[in-house]
Amino acid sequence: MLAFDIFSQDKELKTTYDRASQAMQRIVALAERNGVKKEDVSSGILTVTPYYGGDRKKRTKSFLVQGHIVLKVHDFSKLGALMEESVNEITDFRSLTYSLADEEAAKQHAVAEAMRRAVGRANAALEQKGQKIGALRFASLDVKQIVGVVRLETSMIETVDITSGVLGKARAALPPPPSPMPRPQKITVSATVQCAFQIQ
Repeated sequence: MLAFDIFSQDKELKTTYDRASQAMQRIVALAERNGVKKEDVSSGILTVTPYYGGDRKKRTKSFLVQGHIVLKVHDFSKLGALMEESVNEITDFRSLTYSLADEEAAKQHAVAEAMRRAVGRANAALEQKGQKIGALRFASLDVKQIVGVVRLETSMIETVDITSGVLGKARAALPPPPSPMPRPQKITVSATVQCAFQIQ
């Protein structure tokens, strides 16, 4: 999930609103070009906040237009392009979070595995006494999901002076470093089962 904030401020409401609206449309178009389905693009409404001057007539000094857009990206290779091309002077990258495509299936798998182990351990304990487990009398279940947290560091570009003896000083800018590419993160789904069985 990629989340972006959009904000534009200007004296004219129409100009401000149009800039914010166009920025949101650019992100939607970029998402479509990169294979993001329409149902995986979630954009809220644009909100307008007027700012007033200090005079008695309460004239509007400027307007701030803000919006929020979230892209649900399934193809990990598209993240870099979406992040790089979306950010501009009025669009700010907010966050990158990970989720499972089928969270319920992962939880069911964890619960089934926990129950299989609980039954196996109960059988192993009772075998020592020549007994077997019977019907399940009680079960308590706890499912947890732990998601890796991603921190993307921004790097600064510095301008350096290159001095050549005869020709004098020449200014040159270092090429911009590549944007840090997000890496796949591990999502752990675990289940804890406490059971009470009848003993045969």
